[in-house]
Formats: sequence, structure tokens, C-alpha cells
Amino acid sequence: MESMENIIVSVDFGDIHSDVGELVSSQGKIYFRYYPGFIQSGIELSPFKLPLSMELYSAPGDPFDGLFGLFNDSLPDGWGRLLLDRTLISKGISLDSVTPMERLAFVGVNGMGALKYRPAIETGKQMVETDLDRLASEMKKVMEGLDTDLLDALYNMGGSSGGARPKVFVAYHAGTGHVSQEIDPLPEGFEHWIIKFPSSSDPVDIANIEFAYFKMALASGIEMVECRLFNSRSGRVYFGTKRFDRNKNSRIHMHSASGLMHDNYRHSTMDYGHLMDCAFRLEKHVKAYEKIFRLACFNVFAHNRDDHSKNFSFLMNKKREWRFAPAYDLTFSYSSHGHHSTMVAGESLSPGRKQLLELAENFGVARPDEIMEQVRETIANWRAYAKEAGVSSASRDRIDKVLN
Repeated sequence: MESMENIIVSVDFGDIHSDVGELVSSQGKIYFRYYPGFIQSGIELSPFKLPLSMELYSAPGDPFDGLFGLFNDSLPDGWGRLLLDRTLISKGISLDSVTPMERLAFVGVNGMGALKYRPAIETGKQMVETDLDRLASEMKKVMEGLDTDLLDALYNMGGSSGGARPKVFVAYHAGTGHVSQEIDPLPEGFEHWIIKFPSSSDPVDIANIEFAYFKMALASGIEMVECRLFNSRSGRVYFGTKRFDRNKNSRIHMHSASGLMHDNYRHSTMDYGHLMDCAFRLEKHVKAYEKIFRLACFNVFAHNRDDHSKNFSFLMNKKREWRFAPAYDLTFSYSSHGHHSTMVAGESLSPGRKQLLELAENFGVARPDEIMEQVRETIANWRAYAKEAGVSSASRDRIDKVLN
């Protein structure tokens, strides 16, 4: 594989497509410069770390291997990175020789959000029938380090994804219930969805648990996109969520809190206060504080400790309007170290009412007790949500002991 030294970055909003600038690799460093024409557009894709300027930018080595967070957000991690690595190995490419620039080229036009990269490195297309059980079986082989004859298909369907759990990007037709591999352009009646599959450490009813959390989050006043359970031919159940970075055949710019603030989500120092400040600066409205506070309450009381900075994102439309993205990846969880990944008023081990009230006071959140009470009352009804979602009695009991 030839060394990738120049990459052109573009942004695609569907009806608006613009070249943004160019990434250049030289002497072990990666540089970026905006094109003058894009600067004139006034579109700030990453206002904190990469503001519009004719400056020649160079990011530090940490936390993203010399990339700015704007571009690192396009790279797969977790399951997506595993698929890319396995694909590269299958083609005889040493992982030690693959640079961050080359990983962006492998992403090409298939990344999350609205950014695209060229020249793109194609890995070959493999179309398969979307049999969820078969995909789950082949994913298990990948996680166990075994060979699979669907590696190219799995990479095409999920190689640009983030998060630890296996997943695929699909086209879903709500009217017919038909699920297929993503097609560009999207046929009439279809929408972009993500379907998740269990990891090796997940309980068998993880999909039902996450669906119950989706229902609890809605009842707690938290914005989420549509989610549902997909039933396979064998009767197994998989959790699916509509993509909020797509609208039919249009794209929406997406930037994680990790990328915006250059926070290393694996060793995060972020507090919900940082997230509230970030939201206010982008949305320019005090209502942003309440959104983050309500989500903090939910994650604390619902024991979602995997609340790291890649699990919060912001969206910007073609009118340059920013907003906090709908919540995602809400489920009963422990982080790798047992603490909350994002601190609450400086506390990560066991934050509670005291720290939440301190957070609310620091940012002038109105009626914090009322918000906390609404969230706590909802989570107190965990058993009802869990039963309706088909969570097993064993999981209902296990989670209830922690929540209540």
C-alpha cells in the first residue's frame, strides 16, 4: 500500500457540497489548512480547536495521534476499528505501517456525519442478505479471532462505526419491515438505521435492556431518536436505532464532545460542567444547561457509567445551527474502572443528589429538584419498563437491586 501524504476533506450536506481543506503528512506530523473559499462560507465545523483561519494547523500527538478531533471523529473505534484491522490483515497489510491519514482514506465517504475524504481506499464490496442471526454468528467469529467468509460484508456494513458492541448500518423500511444493506441513494420509503448485536460480555437480553432504557429516557424528558427491537427469523431480538446524522439522502455534520474538546475518552478528565459549557457556547441558549443536567441525572440514577465523551455529540445543519444531539448508548453499564466516565461536580465514583445540585447551582439550572424527581420517579418504575420490553426476570432483578 502506497503511503498516503495528502487528503482532501469535504463536507456534504446533500444539496450543498464543499471542499473544506487539505490534510498533509510531512516528517511525522500532520498539517491541515482550510481552503480560502471555504473560509468565506463561514461554516465553523470545529469552532474550539480548529476555527476558520488561513493558519497552517498542526495538532499535538495526543490525544488523537496527531489528528484534530474533527477528523478523529470520522475514524472507527471499538468494533469498527477491529473490522478494519482484520480487513487490513487479511490483505497482508501490517497494522504497524498504517497511519492515521491512511485510516481516513479507508473511511472515504462512509464515515459518520457529513465529512468525506479523498482519495479513498476501496476495500471491495460484498453484498449479502441481511439475515440478522447469520450476521450475529459471523460477528462472534470475528470477536473470537476466527476466520469468516463475511469479513468484507461486515466491514462494509459496520467498518466506520464506533463503540464496543458489534453493529451494522442498514436501510430500513418501516412500512414493509424490510432491512437491507445501505444503498446510495436511499430508495423511497427507506431510512438509515443502526442495528446492534451483543458483545461477548453482554447478557443475552441486552437488546431488551437497552430498549427499556430508551423508554425510561423518553419518560424522563430526554430527547432520543426512534428506537425499536428487530426480531430475527429464529426469534432472537436485536436493538436498533435510527441514525440522527442522516436525513433521507442528506447528511448532518456530527462532532463528539471528545473531538470538540480534544478529550481522550479512554482516560477522560471531562465533567458534566464542561459538557454544559460546551453546549451553551454552541447553542447560545440557557436551555442547553437543562438538557445536559437532565441527562446527567438519568445517567447517575440509571447507573449508566459508560458515559464517556464519545457518547455525547453535537449536530450542525447546513444553516450553521448547532444543537446537542439526541441521547444514545443509554443502558445499564459499568465503565472499565467502575467509575462514571464523566464526572459530576468533580465526583466520579459515587455521584448523587449532592453533586447534581452543585452542578445545577454552578450553571443556574432552574428547578433542579423537580427535574431530579421526575427522573428518579421514572427509574423507580424500572420493573414495569423492563417487563414491557421483554427483559428477563433475572436481569430485572439484577438491575433493580442497583437502581432501587
